[in-house]
Amino acid sequence: MIDLSGYRALVGGSTQGIGKAIAVELARAGAEVWIIGRNEEKLQKTIGELRQYGKVGEYLVADYDLPASVASTIDKFFKHHSGKVFHILINNTGGPPPGQLLEAEVDQLIKAFNRHVISFHTITTRLAKSMITAGYGRIINIISTSVYEPIPGLGVSNTIRGAVASWAKTLSIELAPFGVTVNNILPGYTRTERLTELAEYIARERGKTLEEVFKEWESNIPMGRLAEPKEIAYAAVFLASPLAPYITGVSLPVDGGRMKKI
Repeated sequence: MIDLSGYRALVGGSTQGIGKAIAVELARAGAEVWIIGRNEEKLQKTIGELRQYGKVGEYLVADYDLPASVASTIDKFFKHHSGKVFHILINNTGGPPPGQLLEAEVDQLIKAFNRHVISFHTITTRLAKSMITAGYGRIINIISTSVYEPIPGLGVSNTIRGAVASWAKTLSIELAPFGVTVNNILPGYTRTERLTELAEYIARERGKTLEEVFKEWESNIPMGRLAEPKEIAYAAVFLASPLAPYITGVSLPVDGGRMKKI
């Protein structure tokens, strides 16, 4: 089993779905897990649940739709916890609502860009400084397979996910000399509330039932089933560990073999 004892992690989008699964698996591996998000009630509940798995820090409240809120939260943390280092950063947050790109308003694109690119950048640039000092850093962005193959019905999301991947690749080159890696995980169809939201949208648009939408997805996956959130988390734990020091700038699909790309 991977041992992350002595490492501190900050996990975004950790109150449900893939983010929560990653927080759980990092704690089980021995990392001291901190979480960040905008809903304080959910953050409090999640911190309580995480304590059964291992060492847990605190929660930070920040709204990713408001990058200034994110900057303020992180700056206050370092002001009150001088010398603390986050060795692992999981950049993750809820995606934009489903819909066709041609029907999207400009404000939707701006909001998505702020939530994903700007807020991720705001957190990352601040934490990377302490990672460089520590000589160890693992920055992992949870994006989507739409980085390689756009997903029908997710026009705004497809656009923004590609921007995050390009941002991450650039950072990986700049941070590599300092022993800090930057990688992306691209989850395939995974059993989360987000996926159900997409399935409901497609069902309405095509006049199908939810069951029919899910069966269609499963039929296009060589493994014949959807992923469980913990299966994405296992990949994150590996990339966060000392076992992956020479892997950086990678976008890793965890999709059951669905994508056709080599």
